[in-house]
Amino acid sequence: MSDEIVLKTEDLTKHYGGVHALEAADFELKNGEHVAIMGDNGAGKSTFVRQITGVEQRTRGRIWLYGEEVNFAGPLDAREAGIETVFQTLALADDLDVPDNLFLGREMTKWNWLGPFRMLDYKGMRDATVAGLERTAVKIPNIRNTIRNMSGGQRQCVAIARTATFHSRLTIMDEPTAALGVQETAQVENIVRQLKEAGEPLILISHNMRQVMDLVDRIIVFRRGRIVANLGRDETDGQDVVAYITGAKTGAEYEGAA
Repeated sequence: MSDEIVLKTEDLTKHYGGVHALEAADFELKNGEHVAIMGDNGAGKSTFVRQITGVEQRTRGRIWLYGEEVNFAGPLDAREAGIETVFQTLALADDLDVPDNLFLGREMTKWNWLGPFRMLDYKGMRDATVAGLERTAVKIPNIRNTIRNMSGGQRQCVAIARTATFHSRLTIMDEPTAALGVQETAQVENIVRQLKEAGEPLILISHNMRQVMDLVDRIIVFRRGRIVANLGRDETDGQDVVAYITGAKTGAEYEGAA
């Protein structure tokens, strides 16, 4: 892990009318660092991610990616800048197969010398899909099946494999194992470890305390739209984290510093 700042937010805020879903979130992520974001339902975790990735436009605040201030108009802009995200909604196309979903919006082509007349390289995309699934240990019996005909666990694994297949400057996973069984959860956690070994930074949103304590370097706790704790994984425990999540510890000292 280096001291290079991959992602920084300052005063990141989102209001929905009179509802303050996110308020003054100051956050930093270093290169190679894996950070978990935790909090109860409605605490502001997913709202925070939606502002970073351009899914929603922030009420106020600033965002920097690798030192450059960014203002994404939408999630495609964020992906082009190198942010790969697994959303809770998965963002998969039900009527397409696995290769088409992995390469959706970044299709491989051939005969590029024909100018605007190009052919999709279906074989290249299928081969790359198989290689990506093998690299991430995701098992899909038939990659030509449409997403609609797959189980919830298989769909989730496809979304995660899509993220892990492409080199990213930042990976964000929003509750990636919430709907998965034990074996599939282990596969996803292995992918996270592979990203760590490769030195790729990651933000993990999770309710799974065991998973968080096993996988990340630092834990950020949100409560009622605000960051209330910034905890080193080796300097805290599950009970301490839960105390911040529930409000038994207020985090007033952290908010004052921010």
